Amino acid sequence: MTFEENKNISISHEAIKKIKALDKPARNRVLKKIYNLPAGDVKKLQGYKDEYRLRIGDLRVLFSMNSDIIVIKDVLPRGNAYNNL
Repeated sequence: MTFEENKNISISHEAIKKIKALDKPARNRVLKKIYNLPAGDVKKLQGYKDEYRLRIGDLRVLFSMNSDIIVIKDVLPRGNAYNNL
């Protein structure tokens, strides 16, 4: 899988850097799940209007959904995912 821009999914520069830093199997798993959004283990973040998280093992993909556009903001380990919200 590549970092091609899907017409409905936009990935931030920060998220791309973190995805590239993952080992190949984890990177492929994360990209596959991102491009299948909004399917998957997705939950709305409490206290935020359009903020969600996707759980992929010990990783969390933080994203927002505005109308028909999904914006991937960050990919973080579980323990660090919610510290800087």
